[in-house]
Amino acid sequence: MRVSKAIGMSLLVLFAGSTSLLASDARKSAQPSLLSEFRMGFSAQDPWGPEGEDGSANLTGEILLAKPFTASDLFTSYFIPRPHIGGSLNFDDRTSFAYAGLTWTLDITPSVFVEGSLGGAIHNGEDKVNDPFSDHQALGCSPLFRESGSVGVRLSANWSVMATIEHLSNAGACSENRGLTNVGARVGYSF
Repeated sequence: MRVSKAIGMSLLVLFAGSTSLLASDARKSAQPSLLSEFRMGFSAQDPWGPEGEDGSANLTGEILLAKPFTASDLFTSYFIPRPHIGGSLNFDDRTSFAYAGLTWTLDITPSVFVEGSLGGAIHNGEDKVNDPFSDHQALGCSPLFRESGSVGVRLSANWSVMATIEHLSNAGACSENRGLTNVGARVGYSF
């Protein structure tokens, strides 16, 4: 229960921080920002597993930081990731989690992009499920590995929308390893 409250508070802090950053965007100076983008959305909780059989949903939030350094050419810049932190809060008392990692973005056209990310996550889910009728995944342990992929469209210089799939797994490090896969949509605001 403490982890669930901590994850909920983390999402609240992410949301509150982003609204103040959006308000300060009008006062933007020429200095580069530490923040690159804020994203918010919803996802279906593991639609192919026990946690999603009755349509469980999540509120998601993510902050991407600016690239730690820049490259002189476009091709090399694609290999420089942006660090990110985020979380997913489940509405039906199922697995919620907080995560951090690195995101790589590749522009397909000036308005269409694809992304991949790798990192780790902590969760409030079950490590082992002894009840065969449980609606929770047996995730084996915490922390877990997290990877995600997105396809997005830039609507303007600041706004974008994207479809995202993410997967959490212990990669065989623990006895249980069913994993958790979420599918959703997000809106992004770039600074």
